[in-house]
Amino acid sequence: MKPVGVIGSGKFGTTIAKLLSENVDVLLLSRREEVVEAINEKHHFLGMDLSPRIVCTNDQEEFAASCDLIFPVVPSKSFRWMMQGIAPFLRPRHIMIQCTKGLDVGEISLESVKGGTVRILPKDVKTMTEVIQEESVVVRVGCLSGPNLSSEIMAGEPAATVIASRFDEVVNIGKKVLQSDVFRVYGTRDLKGAEWGGVLKNCYAIASGMIHGMGFGYNLRAVLITRSISEMVRLAHEMGSSKKAFFGMSGIGDMIATASVNKSRNFSVGERLGKGEKLEDILNSMTEPAEGLRTVIIARELSRHFGLHLPIVEILFKIIYEDFDKQKALVYLMNYPYTEDVDFM
Repeated sequence: MKPVGVIGSGKFGTTIAKLLSENVDVLLLSRREEVVEAINEKHHFLGMDLSPRIVCTNDQEEFAASCDLIFPVVPSKSFRWMMQGIAPFLRPRHIMIQCTKGLDVGEISLESVKGGTVRILPKDVKTMTEVIQEESVVVRVGCLSGPNLSSEIMAGEPAATVIASRFDEVVNIGKKVLQSDVFRVYGTRDLKGAEWGGVLKNCYAIASGMIHGMGFGYNLRAVLITRSISEMVRLAHEMGSSKKAFFGMSGIGDMIATASVNKSRNFSVGERLGKGEKLEDILNSMTEPAEGLRTVIIARELSRHFGLHLPIVEILFKIIYEDFDKQKALVYLMNYPYTEDVDFM
């Protein structure tokens, strides 16, 4: 089998490369020469020892020619730019399983958000697989989603994921190259549901971290997670997703993992906000983006377009971008007139 390609040498991209190297040779594409050198010469990167089966390159043409199966793992705001760069070297034979839990809406500046000038319509919002198909000749696409905390996977702890695609061969080859005794891979044909589940849970992971940062316990966090599933289902359904996807790995599974511990970037951002840190200071200290910060903006704009009542998204936006008082926000949510426990089936 040809080497399996991974685009992106961040923490999760390197994690995917390490998982793959249990079964196949891996070619990792990175823009940075120092990363190529660290991986090829030292087999060590981001504090992790890597298998000699992982080779790194910064040559896009060589990368595309060497790999038929590719896992892109880059932040959503850079994803279209990445695809535009590698698209000339891609062919219809390629299969791409994207691992980015974010959405493409172009550039969103902090100034425009705080100034109230951001306007996002459903037609402006693209999932990562939609970007792949818009920017390249690749047809067979899929996504990897689910509760995948990098630090635990790297430590060899048992974990699971889901690969979604409309093509059975994409799901099957994803299982073949990733599955091991400690990493289980499930499959689904509900591509849109898997992508939206992985995307939307990032918002609520921030909210969960905020609750923890404010000093509250697990009862309140359980309430948040339960009501968050309701909001996720309603918004994603408007965008064309099924409802049942949110009761699997990419919905409640991913939510439980990322909304529970500060191993998640989104949870960590929320925790720091809950403790009183300023958003600008948090952003300046981060080496990798927390996708939830963009997704909160997108979700709020879409909910307003569809006329949906998503109080957690709305109040989270106000806390993050309008400095709304967190204690008042909690009182507002605790008194919000929910009428039923399960109101989204």
